[in-house]
Amino acid sequence: MNRRQFLFGGSIAIIAAAAGALIANWQTRINPASAEAVKALFEREWLSPDQKPISTADWKNKVLVVNFWASWCPPCVEEMPALDKIQGEYDPKNMLIVGIGIDSPSNIRQFIETTIISYPIVLGGLGGNEINKMLGNPSGALPFTVVINPKGQIKGRKLGKISKDELRKMIKDAI
Repeated sequence: MNRRQFLFGGSIAIIAAAAGALIANWQTRINPASAEAVKALFEREWLSPDQKPISTADWKNKVLVVNFWASWCPPCVEEMPALDKIQGEYDPKNMLIVGIGIDSPSNIRQFIETTIISYPIVLGGLGGNEINKMLGNPSGALPFTVVINPKGQIKGRKLGKISKDELRKMIKDAI
């Protein structure tokens, strides 16, 4: 290999790396939430995994942690024990975690039959993914966690697997 071929190959590698970094940055960015996002979250008709309507009235006037997830998403499944533990640390009258499954109803039902989760899970479907995007996640990537204070204001968001410490801080900031 001569020097010219080496430099050309190196240039191509640098361009490819830069393009990859730009694409990764675009996919993992969080945009400002739309003004209607929280309102849409509360107004949407959500269903339980067994297709029964869920009242969002129980979600209001408390710190609400909304976690968008899917059963096929490894980081989503990995963070669920942390979410479950944190739900147990708070009185559900003051703080509630809600998992919105962006997955098929049958996959969600099958998943929760084998996984112990103490917080409510609702079916998201395509409408749930639209709200995910309205809350500032333009790519719809998972997991995505949003913390809303009792006044309905977004106080924290995290795209990707959230740690217990990150979530506790967001909840504390929202109280």
